[in-house]
Amino acid sequence: MKFRGFTLIETMVVVVLLAICATVSTPVFTAWRVRDQVDARANAMLGTLAYARSEAIRRKARITVCRIDAARNCLAAAKACPSGLADWSCGWAVMFERAGAYAPLRVQPPLDAIAVASGLTAITFTPPAGQSIGSLRNIEIGPRVASAAQRGTGWRRCIRIAAGGRARMSDGACTGAS
Repeated sequence: MKFRGFTLIETMVVVVLLAICATVSTPVFTAWRVRDQVDARANAMLGTLAYARSEAIRRKARITVCRIDAARNCLAAAKACPSGLADWSCGWAVMFERAGAYAPLRVQPPLDAIAVASGLTAITFTPPAGQSIGSLRNIEIGPRVASAAQRGTGWRRCIRIAAGGRARMSDGACTGAS
């Protein structure tokens, strides 16, 4: 009678090969996850800015996009997020001023792993055409802690907001004044 099957050595070789493949592919999956988070955060910011501009036009009122704290209140310029970070990673909201108080229309939750950097603490869109107050503004989005492979500008997204209120996203770091 002849038995068929795998020897212990053959099984161990397969296990070792699987372990090597898993070890080699882990950095690729980690990089993919970080890039996906950067893209998702950039698209969320771009969508928020487009929504705020359209609401300013629709409601014929000033609409503000601002950094928020845990209670969903706009943070002052010098105030850091609850996590201690001073950027937009603590989340942001589209706010509508009603009876002297701000009411949130849309809220984006915090994500500390992704840096959302800008010299702005709030962006206000005004009717009738949804212009943003001021000149061209930049918001740069990228990984907060970048590995050696993630330090290039390909890991960053730049959102530029023109004075007319339209926001555009481009790959790479923002250049020029923010």
